[in-house]
Amino acid sequence: MSRGLAGALVACMLLAGCVAQPVRQSPLHAGTVAESRTQAARIVALEDHPRWSLQGRVAVSNGKDGGSGRIEWQQDGARFAVSLSAPITRQSWRLSGDAGAARLEGLDGGPREDSDAEHLLADATGWVIPVDALSSWLRGIAARGLPQAALQFDSDGRLGRIEQDGWTIDYSDWEPQPGFGVEMPRRLTAARAEAKLRLVIDSWQLGAPSP
Repeated sequence: MSRGLAGALVACMLLAGCVAQPVRQSPLHAGTVAESRTQAARIVALEDHPRWSLQGRVAVSNGKDGGSGRIEWQQDGARFAVSLSAPITRQSWRLSGDAGAARLEGLDGGPREDSDAEHLLADATGWVIPVDALSSWLRGIAARGLPQAALQFDSDGRLGRIEQDGWTIDYSDWEPQPGFGVEMPRRLTAARAEAKLRLVIDSWQLGAPSP
């Protein structure tokens, strides 16, 4: 990994403490029939809205290094554009693409491209972020094209955890979103081995501009 590239990304994301610690969850349990039906209805509702965006805060770590910053995610079906920025340093980077191509901009050495967004990001920066799957996990649904997910729910019947492809995604806060017709996550943590992401989502929008 290039030190210049890794250093640029760390500098871009260093807004210490911008992501609050997750809210403590109630004990989780396997879904009841009613909870499974509610989750199935959420999936149907969200699939009716393939264009969306969010703004929030993110913290990432890989066991040795970590950082945090502002995040904006735009999704239009399979197409995505993810931007991270640090207003204090005025540095930013942008990852965009679709299921078959990805482009990373804003780091030393110029743009990089790859057929796989997760591989591109890991190779250029050292950060392990499952970009394709995360577009589903952010909305509180299992990702397609991966091994079957295990879902758990909290005492209020809300989704509390998704376990899929070695990743554990914990949800600790939900908020009604009338435009989507369902509640949407506000806080979540995704972890696999030493890789970890924490997100606080400040706002959701429908009909995001095309990435």
